[in-house]
Amino acid sequence: MEDKSKYNWQYCSVGGVVRVKVASGEDLAHLGELDQKLWTVLSCPTKGLEFDAKTLELLDADADGKIRVPEVVSAAEWLTTVIKDRDSILEGRKSLPLALIDTGNEAGQKLYDSAKRVLEYLGLEKEEIALEDIEDTTKVFAGTKFNGDGVITAVSSDDEDIKKVLGQIIETVGSAEDRSGEPGVTAELVEQFFAAAEAYAAWQAAGAEAMPYGADTEAVNAAVEAVDAKVRDFFMRCKLIAFDDAAAPAVDVDVEKIVAIAGGNLADQEAEIAEYPIARPCKEQVLPFTGINPAWKAAVDTVKALVPAFADKKGVTEAEWNEVVAGLAPYNAWKAAKAGAEVEPLGLDEVKALLAADRKPALLALLEADKAQEEEANGIDEVCKLVRYYAHFAKLLNNYVILSDFYTRDPEKLAVFEAGKLYIDERCCELCVRVEDMGKHAGMAALSNMFLIYCACTSKVKAETMNIAAVMTAGSIRNLRPGVNGVFYDRDGQDWDAVITNVVDNPISVRQAFWSPYRKLGNFISSKIDKSAADKDAKGMSTLSNISDSATTKPTEGVNTAAKAAPFDVAKFAGIAAMVTMAIAAVSGVIILIINALKGLVWWKWLILIAVLMLIISGPACFIAWRKLRKRNLGPVLNANGWAINSAVLVNIIFGKTLTSVAKYPKVHADDPYSMRAPLWKRILRWLIFLLVVAFAVGYFTNNLKWMGIERKPKVEQVEEPAAVPEAAPEAAPAAVAAEAAPAATELATE
Repeated sequence: MEDKSKYNWQYCSVGGVVRVKVASGEDLAHLGELDQKLWTVLSCPTKGLEFDAKTLELLDADADGKIRVPEVVSAAEWLTTVIKDRDSILEGRKSLPLALIDTGNEAGQKLYDSAKRVLEYLGLEKEEIALEDIEDTTKVFAGTKFNGDGVITAVSSDDEDIKKVLGQIIETVGSAEDRSGEPGVTAELVEQFFAAAEAYAAWQAAGAEAMPYGADTEAVNAAVEAVDAKVRDFFMRCKLIAFDDAAAPAVDVDVEKIVAIAGGNLADQEAEIAEYPIARPCKEQVLPFTGINPAWKAAVDTVKALVPAFADKKGVTEAEWNEVVAGLAPYNAWKAAKAGAEVEPLGLDEVKALLAADRKPALLALLEADKAQEEEANGIDEVCKLVRYYAHFAKLLNNYVILSDFYTRDPEKLAVFEAGKLYIDERCCELCVRVEDMGKHAGMAALSNMFLIYCACTSKVKAETMNIAAVMTAGSIRNLRPGVNGVFYDRDGQDWDAVITNVVDNPISVRQAFWSPYRKLGNFISSKIDKSAADKDAKGMSTLSNISDSATTKPTEGVNTAAKAAPFDVAKFAGIAAMVTMAIAAVSGVIILIINALKGLVWWKWLILIAVLMLIISGPACFIAWRKLRKRNLGPVLNANGWAINSAVLVNIIFGKTLTSVAKYPKVHADDPYSMRAPLWKRILRWLIFLLVVAFAVGYFTNNLKWMGIERKPKVEQVEEPAAVPEAAPEAAPAAVAAEAAPAATELATE
């Protein structure tokens, strides 16, 4: 979408980035001419946004779950065509006066007529349509016979028989929702219902020829199927005995199995007994009705009672059994070919009555009448679309073209991607974004240079869960780690339990970065101390355990098991002492070198030296933090959520301060008996340091620090040259000598 027009676009700086300014209806009308490279957003998802879901659904013309630039442009062009006052579109009004609809074109005239019809359906006598009027579109079509959606309901006809059939269709083959919100039927459902009815009736008619036992056929079939596999197993065992008598013990009941279960209640062992043959096999290959396995006796008796051919027999051969099974084959084939099962609950008589009444043409005629109202109904849908666009399109632009809602920080106009506020660790994070895929999001969002807190949120009221990413821009990070709990408030004010699941570590402030090297050093030293203490504790406990075990162990007779103390190793002790002495000497040497190098420095030079050392230590961290803070970008966070961000969404140092507020407490002078007080050793140390500083200052100004190599030099005053003294008499010689010695004395004192 190249910018081929000569339209004079206006620009502004938002968030430190130059962006196109859409400030008038004329800008909106030319939006399609704006070079796509100048858009802040190229696409955004339709899910997870704090925006009217129905409007997003209407904007997503291709239903791909994304709102893209062409779809926004299409909506803008349509709006500016049918609305007279284009500037009013950017005001986001919740009500559309009918007078603003441009009836000078065909589209506008149709919208105006449909809008009047909507007000009529709603029973409203006014000249404007409010968003709340069309919020529930089912109210617009409530009570209408036909609304052009191809669905008819019970109110579509006054014929009670038609209404009954509609109910039967909905009950058996399903329903479709009408625009009025009521369940109804479509032409496809009508066709499906009557096709099922015809198929079911035909299937039932064919069944009369497939029932060899009449009404008892189903019972006979079920009884035979219940024992068929066991009977076939019996005849195969009989064939093996007929083949070889020696096979009889192997194929008959194993007596040992019966012995194994005979000790208990055999009535509880029916499942085990049912695994035995249905009867004792024999070479005669006849299944006797009097020697049936007790677990199968009832089932075999049922077959004998239902099958007339078995009524007077004492047993049945394999051929006789197969004849009965083969006679039931047509019935089983008929059952497998069952058709029209959907209408079976109505009963065969009712199905036949429906087919005889032939109400299908009447239903299809009603559907045709409904379809004839399609254009009018679509016009009503267009009115609902117009009212939604008129109310929400401006907000979409503010979050798509320029992101002004994000940078103004107006509580009433938050960005659509802002999910709510997170309260945690005496802070409130106002920039929180919903997260769909935690793994994908954390990998992309790390490029944002922002300190991110990922939380799993749970609402017991809504019985829902969600994940968020909160941006932290102020305060300390020492207490922010996985497992810490907080409270999240969504845009509706509903509270959620939040627990940190992950942290993306980036600088929060230059101040925090300045102290980070010292904090890391302190953590390192603390961890080493804790580890050393833990090792010594473990070693001590191990020693005590060994001593206890030695004391409680009884020595074996004749064997001396007493622990022998290790002899004192003089050489080893001397070596350790030498190493300790060398280490102390090395450290002392370094300290002496530092002191000698710093000899003669005045107090203010010491302060400069300390400042330089701190700058060397903290300077790199501060510089890196400063660069990252200037380049904090929300773009990667949104990209990880499915947005296509086309330009930087900077969160610089100044703007970042508005995104996180830190608790501030007033000074309290009341005495708290439970407040933590410094231990005695800390108070003594503080006084000792104070006294040392005072002593150093006094010693410096009284010039008593010469033993440290620090000497305060007195201020040198300018000495005037003495006037030339004329030669004097010999008796004046001592005075002249004294005069010559005076400059020398002054020079000596100066040195």
